[in-house]
Parts: sequence; structure tokens; C-alpha cells
Amino acid sequence: MAISTVLFDLDGTLLPMDQDEFTKGYFGLLAKKMAPYGYDAKALIDGIWTGTAAMVKNDGSRTNEETFWACFSKLFGEEKLTADKPLFDEFYANEFQAAKAFCPVNPLAAQAVREIKASGARVALATNPIFPAVGTRTRVGWTGLSVDDFALCTTYENCHWCKPNLNYYREVLDRLGVPAGECLMVGNDVGEDMVARELGMEVFLITDCLIDREGKGVDAYPHGGFQDLLDFWANRG
Repeated sequence: MAISTVLFDLDGTLLPMDQDEFTKGYFGLLAKKMAPYGYDAKALIDGIWTGTAAMVKNDGSRTNEETFWACFSKLFGEEKLTADKPLFDEFYANEFQAAKAFCPVNPLAAQAVREIKASGARVALATNPIFPAVGTRTRVGWTGLSVDDFALCTTYENCHWCKPNLNYYREVLDRLGVPAGECLMVGNDVGEDMVARELGMEVFLITDCLIDREGKGVDAYPHGGFQDLLDFWANRG
């Protein structure tokens, strides 16, 4: 079956990063933003991690956004949530821009998206949907691309599961109206991205910022950098 749609992961794939360095820098910026509003830095960061864990365990009964904020409100109070939620969106649109310093740009990543799109395939951003749309828009901008370049961008507002849950990928396929056999998933995380193969997708593992928590290795998957991906795409027939 011919590939009609290519799904790209963002963090560590289109957007190079050391996840620990990025997370530390990003949380530092967020804590600074929220400190004047009464948030203790450690409690805030612990709350973000708790909310993220809840999204990863989401059972599909509500969006990831609803899941996160339900958890957050239990920790900090419903009144504070109502008053301060707009501050978080403001952060992701503004102060969060400084986190670009933790993400070196790889021009080949944007080039690969554009070349694959120019070849007639649809491209979608299949990033783990734990960020709001405004934060995703900001991060995509750092790559030299725009969310408008993609047929779909997964965010915490429009998803009910997270990677590596196969239901996340099923939801993406349903949104795009495409069978798994017509999709190629491109990502850097063996456990979270290559799992798409279990649904019948083709996969390509970007190794520039490889994540392989279980030590499975790369040999089971087509792999390499973005030039290797373009070569793979050109020769797939």
C-alpha cells in the first residue's frame, strides 16, 4: 500500500533537544513566571509532573486538557485554576520563547517535511499531546516550520490519549481518515514512536536525539538522520 501520509514527532525529532536540559530550562522559566502569583517552584513543578502522569494514563473518557486541569485543580484549588489558567497560555505564547535556547535547530528537519510534502504526501505533527496548542505552535516555530504546514497537530486539547498508548495513534488515524498501512511514523523514541508499527504503519527512527529507554536498539527499524529519511523516502518504491 502506498504511503499517503507521514507523521512526524516534534521533541527530539523535528526539534533537536536534550530532554533533561530542555525540561529543566522550561520549568525554570515557568516557575519564574508563576512565582508572583503565589506558586512555590517545587510545588508547581511537582504539580506539572503529576498532571502529565495523569494525561499519560488517560483512559479516553475526556481530553488530555481536561485530565490535566482536573488534576491541577485538586492540587492547587479550583479558584486558583480559574484565575490562573490564562497565565499559563500567556506563558507558552511569550516567556516560553526563551526555551528555544535549549533546542538547536536542524535545517534538514524542516527541509525533509517540505520535500515530503512537495512530493504529494500529507504531513501531520504527531507530537505527544501533553502541551497546549499555543505551546505546540511556539515549539514548531523554532524548527522553521508552522503548524499550518501540517494537516493535523496533536495537542492536549484535541487528544484523549498519549504515547505510547496505541489508542493515541488510532485517534490520529481517525482524525486524518487514513488507514495505518498508508502512514509512515517518523520519530526519535523507540518506545513511544516505533510502537506505531504494531498498528501496521511503516516507521523511521531518527537517531540524532535517540531515546531508547529499554535498550531495544535501532536495528529493527529503518533509521538514521534526516538525509537518511529523505533517501528512504525517495527509494521506498
